[in-house]
Amino acid sequence: MASLPRAARSVVVALTVLAAVVGVTWAVLTPGFRAPDEPQHLNSVLRLAHGGGWPDPGTATMSVAVARAQEEAALRTDLPGRFRDRGGVDAYTAVEPVPAAQRSSITAESALAAASPRAVDQMTQHPPAYYAAAAATLHAAGLTEGRWDVVLLVLRLLSVAMIVPVVPLAALAAWRVTAMPGAAVVAGAVPLALPQLWHVGGSVTNDALAILTGTVCVALIARVLTGDLRRRTAVALGLAAGLALLTKVYGVIVLPVVALAFAVAPGAPWRRRTGAAATALVTASVVGGWWWVRNVVVLGAVQPGGMAAPGVPADDSTPAYVAQAVRRLARSFVGNLAWLEVPMPAPAVLAVLAGLLALVVVALVRARTRRPMAVLVALPALFGLAILWNATYRHVTVGTIGGVQGRYLFSAVAALAVVAGTGAALAAGAGRERTFSLARGALVPAVVGACVVMAAFGLWFGFGAMYRAAGDDPSDAFARWAGWSPLSSDQLLVLGGILVAAVLGVVVALGTYGRRSVRP
Repeated sequence: MASLPRAARSVVVALTVLAAVVGVTWAVLTPGFRAPDEPQHLNSVLRLAHGGGWPDPGTATMSVAVARAQEEAALRTDLPGRFRDRGGVDAYTAVEPVPAAQRSSITAESALAAASPRAVDQMTQHPPAYYAAAAATLHAAGLTEGRWDVVLLVLRLLSVAMIVPVVPLAALAAWRVTAMPGAAVVAGAVPLALPQLWHVGGSVTNDALAILTGTVCVALIARVLTGDLRRRTAVALGLAAGLALLTKVYGVIVLPVVALAFAVAPGAPWRRRTGAAATALVTASVVGGWWWVRNVVVLGAVQPGGMAAPGVPADDSTPAYVAQAVRRLARSFVGNLAWLEVPMPAPAVLAVLAGLLALVVVALVRARTRRPMAVLVALPALFGLAILWNATYRHVTVGTIGGVQGRYLFSAVAALAVVAGTGAALAAGAGRERTFSLARGALVPAVVGACVVMAAFGLWFGFGAMYRAAGDDPSDAFARWAGWSPLSSDQLLVLGGILVAAVLGVVVALGTYGRRSVRP
């Protein structure tokens, strides 16, 4: 980051600090287990932490420890922001929180004992890399037998640590590809405009490691696209892609983009590009590809289902389903909180999607670096197509609607941020001078400011949607949050003050950047 101009570098640093605070705030804000599949993710972490191994898909069960914790967290109640209240189901806000001192602690016995043979933990359909890292974290923190809400928070903070690098790495990748400071600044801000990223990234989930590995791959692909074909770069890219393969099956989508990046890399004969690509792909296969080969040999499928898929083939129109799936994917990419049942306001979602689309179009149409932009766009595009293909196949064969979740796109969010940042810098006039310089005018600061506002709005919306009952004022909701949280009300107030300070830090850095960027 040292080569990035000082004013832009200050903004990126401030954005990184803000991202860390936003992630921590989401980790504390989200009620226990109110994120996709969080009980199952925690269950698999605890099994590994207590020596329970990694059972074949479909054979792992939910533990007594997690079942008890779910009851204490009132998981089977309806949040205030739910799209529709369920008849006969209690409201979350009507339940009295279990006092912190009375919450159950995890033991080796409760972590390994099955709550019910019918309660399946489907996470063993994935490779165990994330779960092993999380289990090691619990051992390092001495929390393998801690109180469940404290254990949950520590593992959520581990996830936050994994996703925060998306901000500086996206900024550095944009700077590497374009040499435009405005592109770097906006690329670092774009992830903050996606509340779902930080809501999911502030939970216990293997998506956190998938996001980290995908982001590192994007940063290294940016180096390849600017002519870095050194062996160590190819090996590093292969290691990152291999770790992605050891996290989720969607990691395979990175491989064709890696090959494409080497194919269009400038300034080298095709033999050298082919050799570097082979080094990266072979390394990835050795590090992570073996898991999927092992599945085929041992289990008879690339990824056996972790749960039974009951149902009958769909009888409705597949094109109609695809349209519905696209809407679901887009909405859950920006903000469908909890288990996707708490939708953010449609105008906010549409504003983010329209803004990103407009910036991507500008980058693809106007960029002198159009070829690198096309390679980077290919990554989120392939993720989206794979998600829709998988979901549509499932819909046609068993009639269920599943797997349409925007969080699966977050492995490619850094690539999207680079392209959007390039579009913003170009729209602001960067690149028209003899050399790339700070973007003129107010567009770049305005886009960054809009991303910060969206991050703040997402937290405010989440606070109300999770804790504020009808007729409550904010103080009532805050008291309820403090009652459920492992932190005290004073600690929550301190966290709120740090959040405000982080936002002000971005404002100050952005003001300095804006003044310098408009100098003739």
